Amino acid sequence: MALVAIHNKSQFGVGDQVRVVQKIKEDNKSRLASFDGMVIGIKGREENKSFTVRKIGVGGIGIERIFPLAAPNIEKVEVVKKGKRGVRHAKLYYTRDKSKSEIEKIYSRATKKEALKSKKVNKKKATTTGATKPKVIKKQSTTIKTSKVKK
Repeated sequence: MALVAIHNKSQFGVGDQVRVVQKIKEDNKSRLASFDGMVIGIKGREENKSFTVRKIGVGGIGIERIFPLAAPNIEKVEVVKKGKRGVRHAKLYYTRDKSKSEIEKIYSRATKKEALKSKKVNKKKATTTGATKPKVIKKQSTTIKTSKVKK
């Protein structure tokens, strides 16, 4: 259950909008074709790792493709838009039932929540680092009592 994958120094994760550029050979010609969509899952380990990309095609039909990371025909994977930081699900299969606008609402809500959290953290740091009065520590003098010891 991987949340992040790396292909030729480009790192992407579940929930990211990516553009996968593939080299396609037809007879003795080759061309580049791109597939844009959202990464809904990453599975496998090491060389066997693969990722699933889903896009909404013409007429609102969802199109999914599974790409092996080690495939020689994949030229590059470009991250068009980062997904929500700290995704909690390894597979975003629940997005299959949602329209493109509903998915955008999820991401906009998540970014608003993150912005609010960062503002709260910044306020707490500001109040603890210098906005309050410095504490004065009073040193108490210590007195040593001597008593006569009987021999």
